[in-house]
Amino acid sequence: MKKAFKPILLAVISIVFFSACQSSGTKTKTTEPQIKKEDLKEEVKKVVYPLPTSFEVTEMLNRIEASYILSISNPPEKVDSYITEKEKALALGVYGADLSYASTYNQKQRTLEYMNVSKKLLEELDISAAVDPDIIEKIENAENNKEELVNIITNSFYSTYEYLNKNNRAPVSLLVMAGSWVEALYIATHISDETFNNKEMVTIIMNQKDHLNKLMALLEQYKDNPDIADVIKILTPLSETYKNIEAGSITKKQMLKIKEQVAAARQEIVK
Repeated sequence: MKKAFKPILLAVISIVFFSACQSSGTKTKTTEPQIKKEDLKEEVKKVVYPLPTSFEVTEMLNRIEASYILSISNPPEKVDSYITEKEKALALGVYGADLSYASTYNQKQRTLEYMNVSKKLLEELDISAAVDPDIIEKIENAENNKEELVNIITNSFYSTYEYLNKNNRAPVSLLVMAGSWVEALYIATHISDETFNNKEMVTIIMNQKDHLNKLMALLEQYKDNPDIADVIKILTPLSETYKNIEAGSITKKQMLKIKEQVAAARQEIVK
């Protein structure tokens, strides 16, 4: 398994941009896709092209001496404790981020465990048919070819988008997305005591404001769904904190508050 921190950004941030495309269109709930594949591709490009290479990210983690922390991820053994559709969808998102985190540090056994629990949840949620089983391998093989990367991600997420919407499962995709976003931010804010002294990591955390705004706007479209309403409530404290962050600037106090609030939100999700 290659060291590839990039899948965290692709699996989480890309899906935020992909799903957020809906918010610019009609808010009526229909079983037909409401975005064009070409539009989705342009959104994916905006995410992929600014991304650092795997080597650059690994070097960044080395600079802040961020070794792999086994306890930071959600234990795969907990997978059977998630019973409801909401719990399983959120957990699937969480485990997706944990999978990418493990692969970053070449944790082969842990990566395999997260692959297995993710597959289990996909099957239990009856959405395995919507996901390309080889997506992670394809992304890793194309990590140095950004145009190919764009095509792989676009095709994969558009197929998922079509499948879920045609089967009236949009809320499920939002729950998975929310779980992924929370876990990725949790890892970013807890990966090292030196995180707040690293400019790149601070920038990543600071720039989540836009992604969270898009996620919240999308969730609002389905706020009548009780599961979505619960997630909105969980994310509201973080949303309020990010609203007070000015573009291109963040204080240490705000960073610490985000760290505290994302930990609380994550605890609500993984329990």
